[in-house]
Amino acid sequence: MPIDKALDPRTALWALRAALAGTAALVGPALASAGDGRADRAAWPAAALWWALVAAQVVAVVVPGAMGLTALRILTPAGVVAAGGALVGGAATGVGVAALATAMVATAIAFSAEAGEALVQGAAYGHERRLPLRLPVAYLPAAVVAWIVWCAALVSAVVLLGAHQWAPGTAIAAVAVGLTWLLARRLHRFSRRWLVLVPAGMVLHDHVVLGETLMVPKANVHRVALAYADTQALDLTGPAAGHALQVTVSEMVTILLAATRGEPKGKAVHAGAFLIAPSRPGRALTALGAAGLPVA
Repeated sequence: MPIDKALDPRTALWALRAALAGTAALVGPALASAGDGRADRAAWPAAALWWALVAAQVVAVVVPGAMGLTALRILTPAGVVAAGGALVGGAATGVGVAALATAMVATAIAFSAEAGEALVQGAAYGHERRLPLRLPVAYLPAAVVAWIVWCAALVSAVVLLGAHQWAPGTAIAAVAVGLTWLLARRLHRFSRRWLVLVPAGMVLHDHVVLGETLMVPKANVHRVALAYADTQALDLTGPAAGHALQVTVSEMVTILLAATRGEPKGKAVHAGAFLIAPSRPGRALTALGAAGLPVA
């Protein structure tokens, strides 16, 4: 039984591009029609903002990279909110429902491991193979709440400015801009968490869990396998939910953990085995084996 069933990352990237194109083609007209026959001044400002978001998404999928992944995972769910708002605001039922469905599909693909891998691999150097890591469970609620606050500020600014409420609208728009910078800066750290395969060995690039990048030469990798539930290996997953891989080394390595309140300078740990959580552990094991590393 395979560990995971996954699409090819390139296929996922093209599917994301197609879904985003469909979303752009449907949500824009839905927003524009939401105010037809009504005195809804927010419809046109919302449409203008929507096309600005579409432009940012186009850049993100045309020039793949970690920054593009961060932008897509912030902006793509906004399409669901925009389509839902247009539907509630009076858009034609057919175009509104189609826009909402397409936006939901685009969001699902944008958050898939396959699309994430394709985007981060697009900016890889030379013979690097970048495999994204799963988000630590503890960070998920905070990320969702922060996104909701950001989106609420953005929508409120559009509604107020569309109603010519210039003072509160401008103030909330300024808050939305500040939250955009803060949210992007925070979430970008998660887009840059990778297991990297290079000709010399493997690299764990994770500034959320680690104080510095962990490099393990190929000669020092004894075995990589699915971790047992009762393993005593050092947990470097965050922790994250789902299957973890255990990397066992021939000679102990020194790992510097990220700074915490109790350890403001980080903490150095010597370990003979550690756990990692690639988004797709099955594909990671296949890639590790293809790179010449011992896989069980």
